[in-house]
Amino acid sequence: MNNKTIKHLFVVSIMIVLLLQSCVPTQIAIREENKTISETYSNNSNDTLNTAVVKWKDFFSDQNLTNLIDLALANNQELNMMLQQINMAENEIKAKKGDYLPYVGIYAGAEVDKVGEFTRNGAVEQHLDIREHEEFPEPLTNFSAGLSASWELDIWKKLRNGKKSAVLEYLATIQGKNFMVTQLVSEIASAYYELIALDNQLTIVKQNLDLQQSALKMVKLQKEAARATQLAVRRFEAEVFKNKSNKYQIQQKIVETENLINFLVGRYPQTVIRHSDDFITKEVDVMHSGVPSQLLANRPDIRQAELELSASKLNVNIAKANFYPSIGIKAGVGLEAFKPKFLTSTPESLAYSLIGDIIAPLINRNAIKAEYKTASNKQLQIIYEYEKTILNAFIEVENQLSNVENLNKSYLLKTQQVEALTEAIELSIRLFKSARAEYTEVLLTQREALDSKIEIIETKRDQLLANVKLYQALGGGWN
Repeated sequence: MNNKTIKHLFVVSIMIVLLLQSCVPTQIAIREENKTISETYSNNSNDTLNTAVVKWKDFFSDQNLTNLIDLALANNQELNMMLQQINMAENEIKAKKGDYLPYVGIYAGAEVDKVGEFTRNGAVEQHLDIREHEEFPEPLTNFSAGLSASWELDIWKKLRNGKKSAVLEYLATIQGKNFMVTQLVSEIASAYYELIALDNQLTIVKQNLDLQQSALKMVKLQKEAARATQLAVRRFEAEVFKNKSNKYQIQQKIVETENLINFLVGRYPQTVIRHSDDFITKEVDVMHSGVPSQLLANRPDIRQAELELSASKLNVNIAKANFYPSIGIKAGVGLEAFKPKFLTSTPESLAYSLIGDIIAPLINRNAIKAEYKTASNKQLQIIYEYEKTILNAFIEVENQLSNVENLNKSYLLKTQQVEALTEAIELSIRLFKSARAEYTEVLLTQREALDSKIEIIETKRDQLLANVKLYQALGGGWN
């Protein structure tokens, strides 16, 4: 076959391949993602000062809490599993990078071959000498060693896009880890404040028990003086028993909350070190929400969704490139001889090859079309997920801003309620002693005072939790 014929065959092959690619489906119409977001929150603040940029070690002033968070970031099992996911994504980048580089390998081999005399190869060996007066050995051995290489030319950027997609997925897993850190920090802080609130509730119940037991002694003395009845005594006793029962329930909640913290920090049950004395007087920090557009940069889950969306766009291009022909080059060079001692005899033992091929899908293209449509549908799905993440982030901030504001107002009123009921207890006891009030008024006042003190502790806890949740919603807690 002469060079002219080879050129004609090559041109015809190219024309056939181009004809086949004319059937490649056009890009499926996919709408662009909607990144628009409200300019301000409902509090109408245009201040760009944002608490999300504050590092969590600076946001939390309690050293015991920061120690717990540090321990969790080192030992939490779920976080460590996520770190392994990041390592796997990094390995995927290396694998994708190697796909568009030439594959070079070294080979060595030995074989023995015996053909029948009444075959074409056998007849040739019978009438052909290796050298003059030197026949082919029977059986014929063959030894070889050399290098081989193969390379797919990435003219459609399929392989390079694969590597870029892997890089984006890797960056997305890092943002996923950051989002998990914000959740972990928030969970530990919430459990820690819950634990301190329970400590204060237990203290209040114990103080109230002392008060009720004093009132019970007073009622018994009144009964002995015929100024009260057995009914009053039993009612006061029942109230004491009730609060003793509540004390054990709170103690159980303390154990469970401590163990929740121990689980989050990755250790076996033990006492959680904390200071609970100044809980009620603890100042609640002022939060700065900034503007909604800052969520796109601060929230790790939004950044993760954006990176996954970029990767999905590349995956669509990769799926479309499967319709185009792949061009490959294979080459090899080495030494080959039927006896090992002849391997170094060059150029007689030198062997080399160079092959170029073009391969395009011809039959059963439905599988490729299905992959292409799946990649397009996946991209559209991720667009919706991205938009949902932005909407969810905005609503979370709005909810927590409202929660912080309403809890601050509620706390001021709860403070006034506690002051009024504390004074009412003393008044009810004095009036009861002077027979100007019924024992039921004393009981009811003590019960309401206890409830109000428990409620103000819960409100203080909710204030601290709301700040933590707002900090997380704004995108803080991972740095």
